Amino acid sequence: MIVEQLGLKDFRNYAAADVSLATGANVFVGRNGQGKTNLVEAVAYLATLGSHRVSSDAPLVRDGTDAAIVRARLAHGERSVLLELQLNRQGANKARVNGVNVRTSELPRYAQVVLFAPEDLQIVRGDPSARRRFADQLIVQRTPRMAAVLGDYDRVLRQRSALLKSARARGLRGDALSTLDVWDDKLITLGTEVIEARLALASDLSLPVARAYAAIAGADHEPRLSWALSVGGGDPEEGDSAAAGRSSAPLGEQFRAALAARRSTELERGLTLVGPHRDDLVLEVRGLPVKGYASHGESWSVALALRLASAELLRAESRLGDPVLILDDVFAELDAGRRSRLAELAGGYEQVIVTSAVEEDVPDALRAHVVRVEAGRIRESDDD
Repeated sequence: MIVEQLGLKDFRNYAAADVSLATGANVFVGRNGQGKTNLVEAVAYLATLGSHRVSSDAPLVRDGTDAAIVRARLAHGERSVLLELQLNRQGANKARVNGVNVRTSELPRYAQVVLFAPEDLQIVRGDPSARRRFADQLIVQRTPRMAAVLGDYDRVLRQRSALLKSARARGLRGDALSTLDVWDDKLITLGTEVIEARLALASDLSLPVARAYAAIAGADHEPRLSWALSVGGGDPEEGDSAAAGRSSAPLGEQFRAALAARRSTELERGLTLVGPHRDDLVLEVRGLPVKGYASHGESWSVALALRLASAELLRAESRLGDPVLILDDVFAELDAGRRSRLAELAGGYEQVIVTSAVEEDVPDALRAHVVRVEAGRIRESDDD
């Protein structure tokens, strides 16, 4: 897949922007705060339906406006596809494919992007929510229909939690709250599908992550991935490692049993304490958790390996060709050896987009097409 043209209107600091991209390597160069990352954020949003920097869409809309527009012309071999996305400050977003209105959840069927940025350190060092978001965005790219499943799960979760809060306020006991059983059934059905997709993802990523880590770090520290599940009886969201154990019972049965066991606690707290929204992706190197034990260099290598492995997985499975590989402000953080090894790995993709404050930080092999960004304005290298 190739992004041939990107157009923005009222997106972040851009009143309007239009940039052409080439096959192979592209570099956005400019001082910090000029809008380089905003460009790649827009590209990635089409594939993941979310930002890698913020959890809501409102910050993506330029101050003083009600909506932002992202347009991208993509090439899938000989076929060209035009994607258009309207991000609304209030209300639902809208999308079109080749001028035809579609649900926004349809966009990942046409756009596949893997973006690595300094914020990805939060995947390995931050709260479980960062790791869940990483996994779910990749799941949506692998299986676009999972966007609807994840959305439905979130809606059911909100409804069930609202019911628990209401019951707590009225002093109701669990056996007096028959309507909770209906929401339990929906939560179990949708949540089990999410958990199964996440477990499959961890299994499929294991070998690509190990290969990518060894290539970047120049060492084999045996990186491993596994899920700590709240259906196991603990609460990974609160650091309960006991939930990492796996039962031989079907997931749906584990889910229902865990909800029954935690019902009184849920009523006391007004929260849903069982489900994929409480799970955690456990990352290890050298047999120890990355979070709390890995060095800064190891943490960077794990985060980068996760993204490179994601790209390898999508490349192997997709009919769209290679995903677009985006490296956002990465090279300044790497030593010379890691820069060279990363450039070699990235160079094999159909299209790579790099952002950097200093052009010389980017290896020569990735500087085929340079675009300069200054205060929300774009100037291609041919204009120098």
